[in-house]
Amino acid sequence: MNKISVVLADDHVLVRKGLKKILEMEEDIEVVGEASDGPSAVQEIKAKKPRVVLLDINMPQMNGIEVTKILKKERVDTKIIILTIYDDREYLLELIKMGVSGYILKDIDPKGLIDAVRSVNRGETYIQPNLTRALIAEYNRITQPIAGARKPLTAREKEVMAYIADGMNNNEIANKLGISEKTVKNHVSSILRKLDLQDRTQVAVFALKNKLV
Repeated sequence: MNKISVVLADDHVLVRKGLKKILEMEEDIEVVGEASDGPSAVQEIKAKKPRVVLLDINMPQMNGIEVTKILKKERVDTKIIILTIYDDREYLLELIKMGVSGYILKDIDPKGLIDAVRSVNRGETYIQPNLTRALIAEYNRITQPIAGARKPLTAREKEVMAYIADGMNNNEIANKLGISEKTVKNHVSSILRKLDLQDRTQVAVFALKNKLV
């Protein structure tokens, strides 16, 4: 039997061990490698050439999106299943556009995990069922222009706006999104310019009026 070879890339050792235990209970699946950060994930995938990689979206040094970009750019023939604790709609849409084969939450049940691995190995796309509605909602959200904007806001700008309305400062937003504080400042400046607003308070009011939070 040709087993489905899998690499596990997650910075939490307990998560990796738990996933490994579940996967290796199946006769047709074999875990051939593990990685705890982005660079080692790229190295392990290139070395082991697995059929499938379970890739955590948030890892040290290089996150799952960056790892995916490298693998796609270098045409590495491994099916990518993104593993996350977040129902992050923007990431979901972005990663699907990039060509990942699956997207699941870490609280997925063992059967769902096994189904995901087998499905992507067959060349199918697997999105955890409860994420499908989130994907549709995010697509509708970013394709519908906001009334009052001189230029359409990007999906990330809308997200930053929502966090401003929640009362978060730039540092908190940066930590939430996994980006630099300088990048957040640039998004805020762009929002103010596009909406012709003067300050964060006006941004928060605008977000509430447009039901972005």
